[in-house]
Amino acid sequence: MKKLLTTVAAGAMLASPAFADLMFPDLSYRTGPFAAGGIPFSDGYQDYFTLLNQRDGGIGGVPVRVVECETAYNTERGVECYEATKGDGALVYQPLSTGITYQLIPRATADGIPLHTMGYGRTSAVNGEIFSHVFNYPANYWDAASVMINVLLDENGGSLNGKSITLLYHNSAYGREPIRTLETLSAQHGFTLNLLAVDSPGQEQGNQWLTIRRERPDYVLFWGWGVMNQVAIQEAINIRYPLENFIGNWWAGADHDVASAGQAAAGYRALNMNRLGDMPVFAEIQQHVIDAGLAAGDGTNLGSVLYTRGMYAAMLAAEAARTAQEIHGVADITPAMMRDGMEALEMTNARMEALGMPMIGPEFAVSCADHGGTGQAIMTQWSGTEWVTLTDFIAPDDSVTGPLVLEDSAAYAAEAGITPRNCNES
Repeated sequence: MKKLLTTVAAGAMLASPAFADLMFPDLSYRTGPFAAGGIPFSDGYQDYFTLLNQRDGGIGGVPVRVVECETAYNTERGVECYEATKGDGALVYQPLSTGITYQLIPRATADGIPLHTMGYGRTSAVNGEIFSHVFNYPANYWDAASVMINVLLDENGGSLNGKSITLLYHNSAYGREPIRTLETLSAQHGFTLNLLAVDSPGQEQGNQWLTIRRERPDYVLFWGWGVMNQVAIQEAINIRYPLENFIGNWWAGADHDVASAGQAAAGYRALNMNRLGDMPVFAEIQQHVIDAGLAAGDGTNLGSVLYTRGMYAAMLAAEAARTAQEIHGVADITPAMMRDGMEALEMTNARMEALGMPMIGPEFAVSCADHGGTGQAIMTQWSGTEWVTLTDFIAPDDSVTGPLVLEDSAAYAAEAGITPRNCNES
């Protein structure tokens, strides 16, 4: 811990200008079994803020400072990073880990610092009346589970009665998140749900795929991350499971997940919370950041699935900061002001296009009661050489996820002694 504090403090002093700035911590993981996903996300996150500094002079005229702290996707190290950086004016934390998120929710709330757990973390944090400082827009894991089932319903004439679906999941808080939603959907739509857990980091999956080979479920839904994804896809290929029926969530559909298998992985499908493909902003990052020698990495991740998502996360943070500046009439905002900006954030197609990211995500507006966005996602498929977008944004079934959110968030409030905010008050 002492070494970590010294490293972070030294980095902060070297990077900090003499004047006010907007500090965004980057809880990254460039080491360990999940580094293949952590590196491109962090590159995209940092490069977008560097673009804002180089091209625009920051946000609202105030320079941005990113302080990176290595967590190795380890919950304890993630908490240490939070404690080491929170006193340096941190505006918002993006833990990029469900385990770290669960630990930081009470800490960050008590400290008055917002969390953005984009597409991960505690799903019921969508309820802003109870989770005042946690935001998970534009979508969460229960949305993902519902969207997957909606896709399968559409492909099966509106009925999954009698079908068998296996959830293959990382045996952690992350992997267990969609279970209750899928159990509810199973009862509603008449399909059999089977659960197969894979212990972290996920390199050993032989027994699980022997079970899948024996039972031959109609579909396998996949909640994987890191090296687990590559292993699972290769195992599916080995047992000749139909890859078009093997569907990953948005953390199991990146370039490195399928690259080693190449053409053999053609047909594998995965959700994405944002669009892929070339965007005008990439040329600006190339010019102002990569070609200028200011990239967080070596520049080769530009435009990849997780680089794009990290960039999208940074864009949403920057837009929330702009909103906070407008609300409070000051450029040098505080974490409390940043929280207000996140709660008032509105993303329109016009704004995304103006930022050089046309329709990168769905339109959404955050509110006091709703911290989760629309929950929409697109379906993509690996062609053997690239990811192909199959659908437009698909909505989840809010009639299923809504009651689950209310039930789980109410239980959390009772356990934590939280009095819900009244979002109906003007």
